[in-house]
Amino acid sequence: MSGVLLWVVNPIENATSLLSLMPRIGSPKRSKFCSRLSFSPGILAYSGAVAHPPRSSEERVYEVVLKQAALVREQRRPKEKALDFDEGVEGSDGMTNWDLLNEAYDRCGEVCAEYAKTFYLGTLLMTPERRRAVWAIYVWCRRTDELVDGPNASYITPKALDRWEKRLTDLFEGRPYDMYDAALSDTVTKYPVDIQPFKDMVEGMRLDLRKSRYQNFDELYLYCYYVAGTVGLMSVPVMGISPESKASTETVYNAALALGIANQLTNILRDVGEDARRGRVYLPQDELAQAGLSDDDIFRGKVTDKWQSFMKGQIKRARMFFDEAEKGVGELNSASRWPVWASLLLYRQILDAIEANGYDNFTKRAYVGKAKKLLSLPVAYGRAIIRPSKLTKQLVAR
Repeated sequence: MSGVLLWVVNPIENATSLLSLMPRIGSPKRSKFCSRLSFSPGILAYSGAVAHPPRSSEERVYEVVLKQAALVREQRRPKEKALDFDEGVEGSDGMTNWDLLNEAYDRCGEVCAEYAKTFYLGTLLMTPERRRAVWAIYVWCRRTDELVDGPNASYITPKALDRWEKRLTDLFEGRPYDMYDAALSDTVTKYPVDIQPFKDMVEGMRLDLRKSRYQNFDELYLYCYYVAGTVGLMSVPVMGISPESKASTETVYNAALALGIANQLTNILRDVGEDARRGRVYLPQDELAQAGLSDDDIFRGKVTDKWQSFMKGQIKRARMFFDEAEKGVGELNSASRWPVWASLLLYRQILDAIEANGYDNFTKRAYVGKAKKLLSLPVAYGRAIIRPSKLTKQLVAR
């Protein structure tokens, strides 16, 4: 269960598959748009960002956070990344490359609107450039997630993920394979977005192929970073930090990371029964044992006193990560805060729903009803318009 999120509120239950978004990771066939760009099969070898076993996962991930924060401070935009095409060149259909790039972004917006409606509405408050960039990142994350969780997941192999990662390297170097890639390729030339969080997300997909148990929270934390915390690191450079913010760049990045971790922990707690039916247990094995529980208890799916006590502790930890995330959302650029606040408030309520279901996450799916969603949106907007320093004081005082 990778559950990729772009600080997105409850994705809609849509029966339509994402086959049209599924990347072709065999011999790539470039689109008409991409055929006009300068492509090459160049590949960079993968180098793990967080590979130093003796340290804790949190320490290893923090190194990535520091690197991303440094990039934002320096506002580096490497020229060699730029898409190689001439603005004025027209194709036989009379469309210029810029027309086709705009169409690529529009396609990304359509995907976001279909699968993350509430978040999409929030992005409409952003500047057009930021909005389009967020859509491009969302689509790449969605497509990556579909590799292991989509309709063709049973056919995905480690080699297929290696090819997807090489394709990622190409698009970061200005050689996209299709329109969706082209939108992201253009985005990373405009914002100090680093490739490492994207590579780390692919690593999370690799984990889903080979690992179905996590011995302790340190292992689970790293997985949550790979599949969800990375999204926050991808998004902050685009969403921007408020000029009025007095927080350090590292603080804002840590908050974005915390929101990704909180969202993924919430996914895990919500989907215990669904994952168990697939033979997967994403709960820390040592903590289960300490609570007098085992995988067999999960597969039986009975809510006992031990299970309720265990779940209370798991929910408490997820809420701690949401609390940490709240400290940074208010530091974002004012136009970017509303969709993030909406995501945080709505996703956090899934934990309330698990409690309301009597901790039965074996047979009951916790969700936030439409009425509660609608009531949360003005609350999110109210928080979004509060100045960073004032909001921080309010949150600390709680």
